[in-house]
Amino acid sequence: QVRLVESGGGLVQAGGSLRLSCAASAIRYRIKAMGWYRQAPGKQRELVATITSGGSTNYADSVKGRFTISRDNAKSTVNLQMNSLKPEDTAVYYCWLNSDYYGLDFWGQGTQVTVSS
Repeated sequence: QVRLVESGGGLVQAGGSLRLSCAASAIRYRIKAMGWYRQAPGKQRELVATITSGGSTNYADSVKGRFTISRDNAKSTVNLQMNSLKPEDTAVYYCWLNSDYYGLDFWGQGTQVTVSS
């Protein structure tokens, strides 16, 4: 069974930085893309950033210029460097993986990011 293990969440003041990491294990399918979504209280889960196996990236408008996604294909890991954090970035951040097995998606358990004003 595929496992996605996230790390790096926590509490930070506005303007600060955090780095999230996600490691995938027990992968038996080819990984097409990995990335991060987030869900704030009372809101729907939304895309933050994704990166394909070829290195193409996609960012939510709200994080462009502040967040950077990177990936190590050999290690099946994806990272999210978050700079200039704002209180509105507060959410549970979920690691996401899209495989080539019927396009099946996998999700991590989530890691809390809290930005204080």
